[in-house]
Amino acid sequence: MLPERNDKMKIIHCSDLHLDSKMKSNLDSMKAKERRDEILRTYQNMVEYASKNDVKIIIIAGDMFDKKNITVKAKNVVLDSICSHPEIDFIYLKGNHDEASFILDLEEIPSNLKLFTNTGWTSYRYGKVVISGIEFGEVSNYEIYSILMLNKNDINIVTLHGQEVKYDQKDKAEINIQSLKNKNIDYLALGHIHKFKQERIDNRGIYCYSGCLEGRGFDECGEKGFVLLDVDEEENKITSKFIPFAGRHLYEVSVDITDTLTTLDVEEKIDNSVKDIEKEALIKIILTGKVDINSERDINYLEKKYKNMFYFAKIYDETILKIDYMKYENDASLKGEFIRLVLKQDLPEEEKRKIITTGIKALTGEEVN
Repeated sequence: MLPERNDKMKIIHCSDLHLDSKMKSNLDSMKAKERRDEILRTYQNMVEYASKNDVKIIIIAGDMFDKKNITVKAKNVVLDSICSHPEIDFIYLKGNHDEASFILDLEEIPSNLKLFTNTGWTSYRYGKVVISGIEFGEVSNYEIYSILMLNKNDINIVTLHGQEVKYDQKDKAEINIQSLKNKNIDYLALGHIHKFKQERIDNRGIYCYSGCLEGRGFDECGEKGFVLLDVDEEENKITSKFIPFAGRHLYEVSVDITDTLTTLDVEEKIDNSVKDIEKEALIKIILTGKVDINSERDINYLEKKYKNMFYFAKIYDETILKIDYMKYENDASLKGEFIRLVLKQDLPEEEKRKIITTGIKALTGEEVN
């Protein structure tokens, strides 16, 4: 029986946890609190996943918390997760939302919590694996890249938090990928963008945004989770895999309701579009297409139905009215007078159509977004 190899290491790369977010942009107070707790539990579940799967390091590439003042509960949950798992090193780089460190008032920093600074590069060595990072702030962009020196014989993981750019920028929080080429980087663990993204730096290394653990708003739809790295020191090789891990998902669903005439017609179209979405999800339904000027749809009625079906639902009506302008040339109704008034204005045709669409919705008592 061959002896078990000990030259392999598992590392989690996560970022943008935004623990303790208010979560009130869409949700009422009760559900907002529930979502805050769920996001905190997802973080705890990730740590338990790491423990059960022999992960040795968790890299948190910025924005662990969402704001300066954090609740005692959130702080205690994070500290307990670190202290109760001494077998895992937590390597934490502060991001632009981490205004005040949660460790400021601690008498002693846990030995398995590793930190970076904004005054220069800090590195942590694990055999052939070297994890380096710097927080933006004190050092200029030019110096950040010029003073980064990595041994080509090591397996080099670098962590930063900021927006990627392909050319020089003055903003210190922007990461110039070009300046990181040929720096002997094997894996660049990034935070700031809330969607998973992975591309090459050069022939040797890749850069990766792990995205956030849980979507908080409808600008964060899709799969959310973390990246699992398998490091093989003997082969000098890193393989990475995105692990979907969110407890609850957000969806944006576009529904074409062209030629529908009634609320029930629209309801049938929406039902067909959301039938495969889990009931625990948050969904944003966008109605699109061209509809007749005399069509009827009650957005409030529909929204109540889907709020009862899903954890949260919101409907936006972005349809366009099909209007035969000539039909209203001599129409004596208020609708006809409004259309004629708009048509007289010196505006682009598309602008006139939008104004007429909004106006007709208002005149017929429909909700206007």
